[in-house]
Amino acid sequence: MRDFHLPGRSRTLAVEGMCATSHPLAAQTAIDILRRGGNAMDAAIGAAVLLGVCEPHMTGIGGDCFVLYSQPGGAVQALNGSGRAPAAADAAALRAAGETAVPAHGPHSVTVPGAVDAFCHLANNVGKLGLDAILAPAIHYADAGVPVAPRVAFDWATCAATLQGGARQSHLFDGRAPLVGQLFRAPGLADVLRRIAKHGRDAFYRGEVAEDMIATLRALGGTHTADDFAATACTRSGPIGGCYKGAELLEHPPNGQGATATLLMNILSHFDIAAMAPLGAPRAHIEAEASKLAYDARNRFLADPDHTARLAHMLAPETAARLAALIDPRRAMPAAAPLTEAVHRDTVYLCVVDRDRMAVSLIYSLYHGFGSGIASEKFGILMQNRGAGFTLEKGHPNELAGSKRPMHTIIPAMLAQDGCVRMPFGVMGGAYQPTGHARFVSNLCDFGMDLQTAIDAPRCFADEGRLNIERGYDDTTRRALADLGHDIAIVEKPLGGAQAIDIREDGVLEGASDPRKDGCALGY
Repeated sequence: MRDFHLPGRSRTLAVEGMCATSHPLAAQTAIDILRRGGNAMDAAIGAAVLLGVCEPHMTGIGGDCFVLYSQPGGAVQALNGSGRAPAAADAAALRAAGETAVPAHGPHSVTVPGAVDAFCHLANNVGKLGLDAILAPAIHYADAGVPVAPRVAFDWATCAATLQGGARQSHLFDGRAPLVGQLFRAPGLADVLRRIAKHGRDAFYRGEVAEDMIATLRALGGTHTADDFAATACTRSGPIGGCYKGAELLEHPPNGQGATATLLMNILSHFDIAAMAPLGAPRAHIEAEASKLAYDARNRFLADPDHTARLAHMLAPETAARLAALIDPRRAMPAAAPLTEAVHRDTVYLCVVDRDRMAVSLIYSLYHGFGSGIASEKFGILMQNRGAGFTLEKGHPNELAGSKRPMHTIIPAMLAQDGCVRMPFGVMGGAYQPTGHARFVSNLCDFGMDLQTAIDAPRCFADEGRLNIERGYDDTTRRALADLGHDIAIVEKPLGGAQAIDIREDGVLEGASDPRKDGCALGY
């Protein structure tokens, strides 16, 4: 139980249904949809699309999503809503032009958005209310406007320079980022959502809306075609995962980095983390070293599902055992070989559980802040830069190629026990996410923290040769980590954000939402 003398937030408790998101309006929208008879999938999609209005720098219909969901009495399903590079994409051409990585803020980084196809598929096949009802809240707020929340305003200002061309007119206020409380409206988005609500996914991937995106990209040198957009299709599969201290961790398979989180947890299982202080140097050190090894495997193997050949090797217990043996408790090892995506990025995550105990874990992103910085000229659709997640290394499984999906950082997750879903959860924060999953699960399993405390607890992350540490770690711990050989950096922005809902055995839902964001968990 938290100390009520100190600032903080309590866990949210309810019985009928619950949503945890990074913005209160989205959480409220999800609850409203549940109250109107929608199920968890209806609520999740409605909240997710609205987050593109509330947090436009983080996400939007020009981006991608991944979803894990379980229907009552059924197995957990995975849906890959990530888009592909245009068919004419060519790594050799970029190498010949002198590029060593896919330029993050140009047309070559723009993969075809996959989220809309995924949302339409899920609404039609899993939801109950239909697209018109699901999208109505987002349409309303896109027209009427949303007051810019404090964390959103902070992030908007830090990534506004990414915006280019028409995106500056649609997402800046007299050339500047908005202040807290200023109303942000997106009439072009509202128009597009009305079309999708009426005509489904073809309203986005064919006709005027697609032509607007294609024309914008081709004017900048992109190779995107109408066929690329029309061919977009989500992919169904099952989850991957492993066990940690009796809890079954379920992750989305590649091209997301869920295998990285699984490998990391498998490595940590070889250490007595529970015997260490939760915020002490030994735990942070072991986690950092295990992360380096897991991310090194990620950077070698993970790619488009059709090109990921060593997934079984990454998930094998003997692989984790061999890697754990490489960790020196007294000395830091060098950083993992970098991949082009390695810098911390932005996204949104939400989870929903309904009265029938359908559970949805959904993550949805433009990748970098405001994605590529490119918005379509007529409708102002911001387009992701997930293509920056490709490498230009010749022969690499994740090498840029036509009609190929890039390696993704975003990963939804669930915990299960005795074959039953116990908890949808996710941790935002780009490359940090596998480490975030491991830290969160360890907080629960090793230290018995309640859900909100496990999310609130300070974080650290070994990335790009530094050990990035939040200010919640004290000077003594930082000095001890430096003595172990870590290059310590206190981060300006907190590491990611998280949401989770625990489906308790007594029938109560317990939700938690990260104070690092503006959101909350709401139930009824």
